[in-house]
Amino acid sequence: MPHMLILGMGYTASRLAARLSGEGWEVTGVRRSADAEAIAFDDGDAVRASIAKATHILSSVPPEGGADPVLTRYGTAIAAAPALWSGYLSATGVYGDAAGAWVDEASPIGSGRRAARVQADGDWRALREDMRCFRLPGIYGPGRSAIERVREGKAHRIDLPDQIFSRAHVDDIVSGIIASFDGPPGIYNLSDDLPCAQNRLIEAACAMLGAPLPPLLSLEEAQLSPMALSFYAENRRVANGRAKRLLGWAPRYPTYREGLAACLAVAK
Repeated sequence: MPHMLILGMGYTASRLAARLSGEGWEVTGVRRSADAEAIAFDDGDAVRASIAKATHILSSVPPEGGADPVLTRYGTAIAAAPALWSGYLSATGVYGDAAGAWVDEASPIGSGRRAARVQADGDWRALREDMRCFRLPGIYGPGRSAIERVREGKAHRIDLPDQIFSRAHVDDIVSGIIASFDGPPGIYNLSDDLPCAQNRLIEAACAMLGAPLPPLLSLEEAQLSPMALSFYAENRRVANGRAKRLLGWAPRYPTYREGLAACLAVAK
């Protein structure tokens, strides 16, 4: 039986775990604290035992304090593990600002604000020859989309019409990871086919819900959190052609329109 070990059971990783479990996989999760579905990150014996027996190993843990906690504590064990497949969930933020231009897996990295993520991206790729590094854009899906933000009165429209973002529905990321089980190691951008301004998502969600549009605000007027504000410091379009060519992957939700419609259907 295939056995997936997932270090870091966040939004995307939990969706992957649920799908694999439904397909008959054994799945072991690792979280900060143990629960009915996961072992504790600090339980070194249990984590190393799972590393040693897993056929597939995935880390979705971001850097903390300038370092990757999984590599720091378990990197040696993962490097020596007999697993058939390994993966790391990175971020397209490693590309930095491209002034709205397209970036792909051959584009330079390291010019942005996320130095720790760039370091982790490179360290994971160097750890094992079978490593798949997935660079992910903004992730949305059921319970975490413009639909919820509009309903909760938390949606913003920012007066930056040339600011372009890429995004991906969480289930398309899951399908891309699964497609890589039979594909070659390497770097893969998993994004949808339509990079565009964030305002278009908010406007589409408002139309679907019959809600009024939020006012158009400047960045200063919007009073965004530091995390939200940081996304507006970079502008790029993320190309997904490599995953399509080498993995036979294609997003089920190629644009935000299909993705938001699916989110709304679940939320009703």
